[in-house]
Amino acid sequence: MHNSIDTTNPDDITMHGAMNTEGLDKPAADYPVKTYADLYVQENFGTLDYPVCVYYLDLSQSYMNRIQWHWHEEMEILIINNGLAEVSTDDASYSLKPGQGIIINQNVMHSICSQNQKNCTFYSLVFHPDFLFGHKSSSLQTRFLLPIQNFLLFKILVLSEDNPWHKRMLDAVNDTIAANVAKQFGYEIATKGYLCRFWAEMISRLPQLDTAPPPHVSLDEQRVKQAMLFIRRHHAEPISLEEIAGSIHISKSECCRCFSRTLQMTPFEYLMRYRILEATKKMIEGLQHPMSIADIALSVGFNNISYFNKLFKKFLGCTPTYYRTHKLSSRNATQNNSPFNIPLT
Repeated sequence: MHNSIDTTNPDDITMHGAMNTEGLDKPAADYPVKTYADLYVQENFGTLDYPVCVYYLDLSQSYMNRIQWHWHEEMEILIINNGLAEVSTDDASYSLKPGQGIIINQNVMHSICSQNQKNCTFYSLVFHPDFLFGHKSSSLQTRFLLPIQNFLLFKILVLSEDNPWHKRMLDAVNDTIAANVAKQFGYEIATKGYLCRFWAEMISRLPQLDTAPPPHVSLDEQRVKQAMLFIRRHHAEPISLEEIAGSIHISKSECCRCFSRTLQMTPFEYLMRYRILEATKKMIEGLQHPMSIADIALSVGFNNISYFNKLFKKFLGCTPTYYRTHKLSSRNATQNNSPFNIPLT
């Protein structure tokens, strides 16, 4: 018999506590440490046959010590290793300490940063439910997948070992991570078994839905996602607030309110942050044949080099020249002596 979450009690959704992460204190010696792209992740995680990836992420190696706002079709589960993390969605923020886990549902816009300006590391398990339920409609999808995809209150679920239900899910997630770090023969089959166990536990406490309701995405989130994609496509061009607002068919003032309510920043600030991010990518990609700082600034949409330098220092705490000469060089030297490859984006 299935039990139900008390949706009127937020503690039932976001309980906190510690989790046993024995054996996962650090990545295996031959396992790559990675970050994933900012904004909307258009690349697939894993392959069509095996849409599962496990990453060990170090926020100190990410742009502005955070994973920028993004969303993806895969479900994601984080387990904090060191430091304090803050996971934000369009309408809430969640603080996590070492050992805690968090489930991020499909297509939920989110960002991740470290608290108190200190470093934070964590494991990220990303997988597409099609791995469990197949690509074709089936009774299993109707009964066990659609309720999760469309459950109005299930965007984020914080996991604690103190809660027996959470602990069973965490155990399955830890087994999945360990299998994908070790990658022993047959780990793909083992992974499917662990994830099926995780899914069965997760859905056992959700209300039974005879008919799945339509997916719930706030109007603000819909608008901001589309505006973010517009900025991503056109960031290197001159863009006005009127054009950003026009791309989502609302007024300039309403566009600013949507960004403020969702991302706690203006459309213009998001554009500037994204342009600086693209500049750092060009510096990384061009280490062997570097572009001039002026050319980089122009290529990401700045026609005023002084303003580019000012914003770069504001966001990253140093000039573009210092960043490329010292920070990227020291990062490469560290990586050359390490089995881990840590992209900065």
